[in-house]
Amino acid sequence: MSYHDEQETLENLKAWWAQWGNAVTWLVLIAAIATASWNGWNYWQRKQTSDAVVLYEQAQQAVDAGNKDMMTRSAADIESQFSHTPYAQMTALLVARGLYQANDVAGAKAQLQWTIAHAKDQEFAELARVRLAGVLLDEKAYDDGLKLVAEPASDAFKGLFADRRGDLLAALGKRDDARHAYQIALDAFSGGDPSEKQLVQFKLDALGS
Repeated sequence: MSYHDEQETLENLKAWWAQWGNAVTWLVLIAAIATASWNGWNYWQRKQTSDAVVLYEQAQQAVDAGNKDMMTRSAADIESQFSHTPYAQMTALLVARGLYQANDVAGAKAQLQWTIAHAKDQEFAELARVRLAGVLLDEKAYDDGLKLVAEPASDAFKGLFADRRGDLLAALGKRDDARHAYQIALDAFSGGDPSEKQLVQFKLDALGS
């Protein structure tokens, strides 16, 4: 390339930069900020998950030890600080079971109600409904229990909801309605865990014809 050609190219570059330089600078800056923000968000998410795992493990240890105070504290911490993580709903269900086993029924109900209201995954909320309806069955609050398991949002819980409805209806003395609910549960459990189907069949047989 001759000196004249080099000068012409340089002049063209200067002219182009004069017209587009500011726009290019802003685009580069915006891209850099976006990349930094994305990396920062990912780091924050990983940190949040890591901290939530620690609290979940603490809750597991508390349940294993039957330590109600630690169960309640771990659940409160994770629900207030990391409710957006999957570990919050997992901890609530875990602690509900631990508190129920420790005869803290009110505490167990509170954890199940929190899961129903705040779970990010519908499956956890549905499972909490079934379990809370079981607690209400023990308390003879049959109508309240039936409201919880009227109809699942997911077909995957059709059998569990129908089974629990059967229990509540049988306790109310509504034998025909209970049989109908158990039959729905039997149909839903077909092809699944044989023990679930056997238990429902046993309850259905116990109602008589």
